[in-house]
Amino acid sequence: MDGGLNVRERGSTHYRFSFGPWNIHEGADPFGPPVRTPYSFVEKIEFYKKLGFDGVQFHDDDAVPNLDELDKDQVIGKAREVRKLLDGRGLVAEFVAPRLWESPRTIDGAYTSNDSEDRQYAINRSLLAIDIARELGTNKIVLWLAREGTYLREAKNPSVAVGRIVEAINRMLDYDKNVRILIEPKPNEPMDQAYVPTVGHAVGLSYKTVDPERVGVLIESAHCLLAGLDPSDEMGYALYHKKLWGVHLNDQNGLKFDEDRSFAAVNLRRAFNQVRVLEEGGYGRNGEFVGLDVKAMRTQRKELSTKHLSNSRELFLYLVEKVRTLDRKKEREFIEARDYEGLDLFILKHLMSA
Repeated sequence: MDGGLNVRERGSTHYRFSFGPWNIHEGADPFGPPVRTPYSFVEKIEFYKKLGFDGVQFHDDDAVPNLDELDKDQVIGKAREVRKLLDGRGLVAEFVAPRLWESPRTIDGAYTSNDSEDRQYAINRSLLAIDIARELGTNKIVLWLAREGTYLREAKNPSVAVGRIVEAINRMLDYDKNVRILIEPKPNEPMDQAYVPTVGHAVGLSYKTVDPERVGVLIESAHCLLAGLDPSDEMGYALYHKKLWGVHLNDQNGLKFDEDRSFAAVNLRRAFNQVRVLEEGGYGRNGEFVGLDVKAMRTQRKELSTKHLSNSRELFLYLVEKVRTLDRKKEREFIEARDYEGLDLFILKHLMSA
């Protein structure tokens, strides 16, 4: 690709953005209670278009609260009410994720629990999430395998556990022939060590299911960093396999707990490379959303507690422009000369230029 092309010539993807209602957060953390009064679900929905977002990410109980206390017909009815709410505001559901980490019945894992009744509960709830997704108008189910792991390695057989995850996914694939499963890997937290901790594990697992063409990944930036990996490399790996069907962009300050910082807030260059891989890999051209999973800082006042969302979107679009206006001819000259110090400065100056 020649250098000197302008933004419109360089790329043609029109990006759509999404976030989940949990991203408008009350500031609670493991060491302190909420510090902001909550917005209602409807109030949160009203923010989307104002902030430039078109897609809503859902946990199953974001759409249908207390769903374990309802029968299937009641769940379907509640989901249809939410669909009307979205349709009336020009919004669409991006995905539904079964929340399998809060119930006492999943304390030892969901699909990998040592209790067969708890495993069945997890599968039943996952199938119900598919019913909810169908009513909301999406065929994407995201699986964050939050408690699929151990605090004590001897507590489970890891080979059996991975097989149980595959069996659960197969049940979902058989239940709805249109559903697509997006595995969201994370190496730890809340479990000490998780099964399927990285994108490579998730992609490998997908090929063991009954329909690998309907199993892909959703990549969260911070989860890659917690595994000691670079998010842009993980995205490139998934794109090679044609399995990058969703992203949760955010940032992370070191290898510790999952911070969900605003995208590009910690490391602008690392964010640039994520945007570049997505842009050059054609992500978004088949309708994929640029999803965010970011939280406002605990210190933020309630009336300012959506800036992390608008900031993340603005920085993504800023970096899209930086990708599209990069002088590729000059970059190639540095690479061909193996002048990587020169390339280093060239990229940094480009990011800092107005």
